[in-house]
Amino acid sequence: AAQMGIGHKVLFTRFLRGSDVDRIYQMADMYVMPSVSEPFGIAPLEALQHHVPVLISKQSGVAETLNHVLKVDFWDINEITNKIVAVLKYPALHKTLCNNGHFEAYKFRWEDAAQRVNKIYEETLASA
Repeated sequence: AAQMGIGHKVLFTRFLRGSDVDRIYQMADMYVMPSVSEPFGIAPLEALQHHVPVLISKQSGVAETLNHVLKVDFWDINEITNKIVAVLKYPALHKTLCNNGHFEAYKFRWEDAAQRVNKIYEETLASA
């Protein structure tokens, strides 16, 4: 980013905790995770909950469950670039991704996951 003269506009973070996470998302125009391999990845969900549009690789596990994000092949840098530029250039696209993504993120709740696991245990025990 620095070599391209945009270092002041791009932030690469390390592990963040607590209020630092909230502060970074509040500053973000977009969250980009073009991972080669990511089993699931909770960070895209956090970004969506903070009304930040998300771009992820089609190869990430979370890509299978999210609809209101942009998905790219991790090796296609032109597609990644075009989608980032589109989100930043077109406010209507940015707003749509933020609003729909935020709503979608709330279908992933720990309580719901725990209830589904509990139901599986109960059904398994009942059939044993």
